[in-house]
Amino acid sequence: MKSKITELISSVNGGYNWQYCSLGGVTRVKISTGEDIAHLHELDQTMWTVLSCPVKGLELEERTLHLMDTDNDGKIRVDEVTAASQWLCNVLRDPEKLIEAPDTLTLADLNRDSEEGAKFYANAQEVLKLIGENSDTLSLTQLNEFLKAHDKQLADDLEAAAKDIEGVDAPYGDNTADAVAAVNALRDKMADFYMRCRFIQFHNESSAALDVDIEKVAALSQSNIATGTDEISKYPISRPIANAVMPINEGLNPAWASAVAKVKELILEVDYPGKESISEAEWGAILGKIDAYTKALDDHRKALADDLNEKSKAVHELIEPVEKLLRLTRDFYTLLRNYVMMIDFYDQNKKAIFQAGKLYIDSRCCELCMKVTDMGTQALQAPLSGMYLIYCTCTSRSQGKTMDIVAAMTDGDVDDLRVGKNAVFYDAAGNDWDATVTKIIDNPISIRQAFWSPYKKFFNWVTEKLNKSAAEKEAKSFDDMTANAEVATTNITNKDEEGKTKNKKQAFDIAKFAGIFAAIGMAVGFILEAFTGIFSGLFKHPKAIIPLILLIMLCISGPSMFIAWMKLRKRNLSHVLNANGWAINSRIVINVKFGATLTYLAKYPKVMLEDPFAEKKMPKWLRWVITVVSILAILFVFMFFTNRLEPMGMPFNKEAFKTTFVGKIIYGAGDMVKDTVKDMDPSNFVNDSAPEAEVPAEPAAE
Repeated sequence: MKSKITELISSVNGGYNWQYCSLGGVTRVKISTGEDIAHLHELDQTMWTVLSCPVKGLELEERTLHLMDTDNDGKIRVDEVTAASQWLCNVLRDPEKLIEAPDTLTLADLNRDSEEGAKFYANAQEVLKLIGENSDTLSLTQLNEFLKAHDKQLADDLEAAAKDIEGVDAPYGDNTADAVAAVNALRDKMADFYMRCRFIQFHNESSAALDVDIEKVAALSQSNIATGTDEISKYPISRPIANAVMPINEGLNPAWASAVAKVKELILEVDYPGKESISEAEWGAILGKIDAYTKALDDHRKALADDLNEKSKAVHELIEPVEKLLRLTRDFYTLLRNYVMMIDFYDQNKKAIFQAGKLYIDSRCCELCMKVTDMGTQALQAPLSGMYLIYCTCTSRSQGKTMDIVAAMTDGDVDDLRVGKNAVFYDAAGNDWDATVTKIIDNPISIRQAFWSPYKKFFNWVTEKLNKSAAEKEAKSFDDMTANAEVATTNITNKDEEGKTKNKKQAFDIAKFAGIFAAIGMAVGFILEAFTGIFSGLFKHPKAIIPLILLIMLCISGPSMFIAWMKLRKRNLSHVLNANGWAINSRIVINVKFGATLTYLAKYPKVMLEDPFAEKKMPKWLRWVITVVSILAILFVFMFFTNRLEPMGMPFNKEAFKTTFVGKIIYGAGDMVKDTVKDMDPSNFVNDSAPEAEVPAEPAAE
């Protein structure tokens, strides 16, 4: 791999001899050794490329970043990075392990010479015993498998604890659980019955209103009453009476009879055997026993669950430092490469942690794709990046998820890119997403594209105007046709006594338009005169044609190319990252050369393939004939009008040419325009709308 890093200088900053490199045209501190990481806390914060980055939405395991986020604010800041570097260098014997980024460590890799390292060493030994490892190797894979199995076992234990009734006095023996369910099924209905009874005690005349509505029963009896169980269940469980005693063997609502029988079997035959009814006090005593048992059972189960959770918490607290060490040993240098230096972004063989995947669209693959967390912030800051950005909403049917991304287009044309265009996005894990373009921020992609941009925009503008004009003319033609038809049918019945129509067309007043005609004539005259001067000069100096064409194209495309050149030099990814929650402390430049590596265009081999549906082309011999004849004709015209053919007996005589048919047309048109401009004066126009002079009537014939 061709190195993207160029060593520039090394200098002493803060007592340590830092190394520097140039990335993207910006000087950055180079972190390449364990010693650099050990002195990271001494590096001036103004020299960091990033000041903070989000925990979520990056292609680095969120768990690793969460373990670094000590204040749990969702951001990784410089002080948290330096704190992690110091902790790692205290715990590890050799900081170079961080550069190697292994996912396993041995006890020999731990630094027992420091107080923190020795404490961690003892902790690591306990973890190895806990997970049942006889070796001295700490593996992140084995640790994760143990934690997964431990959490599953905890879930099973909690489920078992939720069913455990040992140690709790069951008032109804083995039937207690069924008794609790039976009482709870009648709890609300029994409370309703006793309340109705108490209300009758309060107001005896209300008994009829609190009893079953006979009209509802009559309406229900008109159909199959067996199908009206839901309606019947809304009636009181038994007819309320003033003494507030509910019969348990007869006089029950048929919809609740089976539930009452269940309570009688499980509870009443135990507490009140042989009774025919149950009072409110007796029912209250049953509820008291059931509620006391339920509370004792809940307390028992909660104590079991708390005990299990405490044990699980102790296991996690024991394992978490080892997990943090293993994760940071593997991922910390990757974070530094994207935090202090941003080197992974400029390395073609690696991907930065903010690059979410690849977007395939319009025969191209965009490598620079990032997840979008806030579209509102993107709309404010992303246009400042100077990049052509495509925003897409991505949907994964297999995962049932949706996310927004932004892709940078850094090569090719953009003629077929538009809002609503569909594409396919592949995330870093290789999962495919359906992508739809929702927004485009238009900026130059290349100098070549900027050169042709004015012509394409002009062509699109002309096409749009022609289409609009054609549509307007079609609509106007139809309106005029229908209006004329309506006027014609109306005028048939609106004849005056002399047979003339009353709707006489008003005479055209040329004086009103004299100023417009004069302005148009002068403009046409000046334009023709300018073209006449240009072509006269070309006839005299034919070699000036090519420089003139180049000058005209430069005048048209020059400003666009200059603006594109300025923007391409200043393309800065930091604005897009800032909109995604990063705090970027330095420019992240994407010049033309580097930008070309971020977008890959489809490249087809140059082969001649036969297309059965291709348009028939003109024969090659005929195209050659037309080309040669055209070139000869152009050469003849230029040589003739520049009098280069005089030695061959074909001199150009201007006066004689004026007398020819073509000469008369050319020079006559020029003279006519000049005369029109010179003589065009509004005072010379006659008002056609003035009333005509009356002609004396002829004497009548005798």
